[in-house]
Amino acid sequence: MGIWGKLVGGAAGFAVGGPLGALVGAAAGHAFDVMRAERDGDDGEMNIRKQTAFAIAVIVLGAKMAKADGQVTREEIEAFKEVFRIPPDEMSNVGRLFNQARKDSHGFEPYAGQVARLFADSPAVLEELLDGLFHIAKADGVAHPKELEYLKAVSDIFGFDETTFDRVRAASLGGSVSDPYAILGVPREASNDAVRRAWRRLMRDNHPDSLIAQGMPQDFVDMATEKVATINVAYDRICEQRGIK
Repeated sequence: MGIWGKLVGGAAGFAVGGPLGALVGAAAGHAFDVMRAERDGDDGEMNIRKQTAFAIAVIVLGAKMAKADGQVTREEIEAFKEVFRIPPDEMSNVGRLFNQARKDSHGFEPYAGQVARLFADSPAVLEELLDGLFHIAKADGVAHPKELEYLKAVSDIFGFDETTFDRVRAASLGGSVSDPYAILGVPREASNDAVRRAWRRLMRDNHPDSLIAQGMPQDFVDMATEKVATINVAYDRICEQRGIK
């Protein structure tokens, strides 16, 4: 069973706990004592908890973002299905949680804060989550200013600085004409060695195997692979411009 089949139900709620777990419980039609989920487990249990929390956070924060510009387009829904490889037989579960999050009266801050704490030692995984939200935002062809404001606020809660946010935005929204220096997060006057170091660090941090080991579900590997390809294209463009061999 993939990660999506585990999302709506008591097991997911107990595994994650906190605001995210409570929302899962509400979507499943029952409540539970979220404090019981705060116990520490072994490494395997913690990894499952992180994977589940990551997938829940994508849905919940995506639903909250949908409220930012006041509408959810068909393109956004289709992009969500495609980017995150949700099996058809799990769409009802995912849709139930998405709708529950949209109706929820709380703001997005408690949910973003919970996942930020859970992945405090894995900023690359939080970057991947933010990147996933950018994918949803751009699905209808343009990222609405209100959506960008929302994404910046989520980025701030995740603890990212302006440079990191701009780098993720450039890689997600810029396409082939995006500034390759922005994608690598280096200034145009950076030395060749600095550019090479930035590229190597990003390749290491964003390698799908590394992200999965830190708690990103296997279901999201396509998105991580696309990001690595974007980083490589940016580096190749700079090398071509500078004559770096």
